[in-house]
Amino acid sequence: MMVTGITVGLMHPGSMGAAFGAQLRRQNVRVLWCTDGRSRQSCARAENAGLEGVQNLAQLVAHADVLLSLCPPAAAVDVAQQVAACGFDGRLYIEANAITPRRVQDVAELLPGTKVIDGAVIGSPPVGGKQPTLYLSGDPDGCSQATALFAASDVKTNVLGAEVGAASALKLSYSSYQKASRVLAALAYGVADASGVADELLKIAGKRGGSYLTETDYIPKTASRAWRWGPELDDAAGLLREIGLPDDLMRAASGVLHQWSDARDRELTVAEALSLLQVDQSREGNGEP
Repeated sequence: MMVTGITVGLMHPGSMGAAFGAQLRRQNVRVLWCTDGRSRQSCARAENAGLEGVQNLAQLVAHADVLLSLCPPAAAVDVAQQVAACGFDGRLYIEANAITPRRVQDVAELLPGTKVIDGAVIGSPPVGGKQPTLYLSGDPDGCSQATALFAASDVKTNVLGAEVGAASALKLSYSSYQKASRVLAALAYGVADASGVADELLKIAGKRGGSYLTETDYIPKTASRAWRWGPELDDAAGLLREIGLPDDLMRAASGVLHQWSDARDRELTVAEALSLLQVDQSREGNGEP
């Protein structure tokens, strides 16, 4: 597929979506986004990425050859329903959110006349030389079209096969380890810090290469991203349950992330991030949630 003359509709310009849009713009791909109901932060990200705003979703769908869905995981199916209501037959829909394979199939069923492929991003947004991988699975022709879109960009693609859901399964497999490990590291440091032995904990962890326990500066980052990570781990728990594995640990990690819901996109210190996890013991003693 020649990318010249292709129009991509982006949903939505969050930190990852805007960065993907900017990569496409570097190849002179026209990238549209819907301004209706979006925040000032979203508008600023879209403008900085060189994206072209349209007033509503119907206009975006009408003009797009390809739709790229990069939104909070909890909204993925709702977004597909809205697209289906506008009509998007005969074109390419890249479902690139961290959701279960079952929910990817739900998206495909909502868009029966559309070429829906499964996508999953692993890595940081493609800015400052970072090169995330967009894993793809599903219709071979659709995967080839998506690969061509990003061929000259910092987004690397890897096709996993023709089965819709394979890319999402890989993403949730990785996320269940990576994000839950960040939660465990934050809690372990919180216990050590409150007990006056944080320095000793870091010395022990420092003897083991690559331990998240030594990366205390990531605790506030985890808190500020918890609003996205929590729903992602909910989907990871759902996938564990579907395949017959225990989901308790993943749901517990998600529960901690949801306690950080007020930290969305905030600049916090380690102490401030940990304070948001403090449980009110008096309320617990009274049987309150």
